[in-house]
Amino acid sequence: MTDALGEALHLLRMSGTFYCRNELTEPWGLTMPDMADCLWFHVLTSGRCDVEVDGQVTSLEPGDVLLVPGGQGHRLFHGDAESPIVTTLPHEFETDNYAILRHGGDGAMTHLVCGAVRFDHPAAKHLINVLPHVLYVQRADDMRATIDLMAAEAQAVRPGGEAVITRLADVLVIQTIRSWLANDPAARTGWLGALQDQQIGQALALIHRDPAQPWTVERLAHQTAMSRSAFAARFTELVGEPAMRYVTRWRMHVAMNRLKDRDSTVSEIARGLGYESEAAFSRAFKRIVGVSPGQARAG
Repeated sequence: MTDALGEALHLLRMSGTFYCRNELTEPWGLTMPDMADCLWFHVLTSGRCDVEVDGQVTSLEPGDVLLVPGGQGHRLFHGDAESPIVTTLPHEFETDNYAILRHGGDGAMTHLVCGAVRFDHPAAKHLINVLPHVLYVQRADDMRATIDLMAAEAQAVRPGGEAVITRLADVLVIQTIRSWLANDPAARTGWLGALQDQQIGQALALIHRDPAQPWTVERLAHQTAMSRSAFAARFTELVGEPAMRYVTRWRMHVAMNRLKDRDSTVSEIARGLGYESEAAFSRAFKRIVGVSPGQARAG
């Protein structure tokens, strides 16, 4: 694993939007709503659960983890029961973003930990965007201890349980993504494959670490000990676009994130990304994003 991919994983720091410990009795069903810019995760700690995403059903076993990286709506169920939208059901809120849900018939019990988390750093967001629509990992040896701890917390109400479960959930999300990266051939193609290439991965890491640098193809080629022509061709082949277009687009990813900070002016963001004028930055931003920085901030 090159530094570029390792750094992308390091930046998978989550802000928890919602975590829920579910006690579900058969038959039961739940519909998860669309959560834009979020990743849904589900950890089955006991019982049985089927997950339907985009018309395809995956049956989970205890210890399995399933992620829906794009945050699209989907259905969880077991048995023949209606599947109301989860937000319409009564929850017992222990904190603003942690709740317990009890739902279903009078049959066997299922314990399920679910949540929606958001990633703020552009590298983390980009990594999430290139994951498959559904990421399913059966109970893996390197995740066993984390799942066992979560199962113990999910089946007993104890002081601090909310803090333990939310932190374990964050760890499990990263472990699941790391397991997929290590084992799925799809993780060695496209942008992910480029991150793992010794030379192009090094160039990507340089761009990600300091997008404000006055990068040129020549400078990036020199940093990776390649000729200009060989670097330009290999970068385009692996990443799918020319190096300088990627640099500009990456700067706009960073700018989008910085626009959330209302204390930073557009001019300050422009200077912080290496642009000599706000006008030049705004032109590049609109060309890549499709709207002006002011419109993006308002939206």
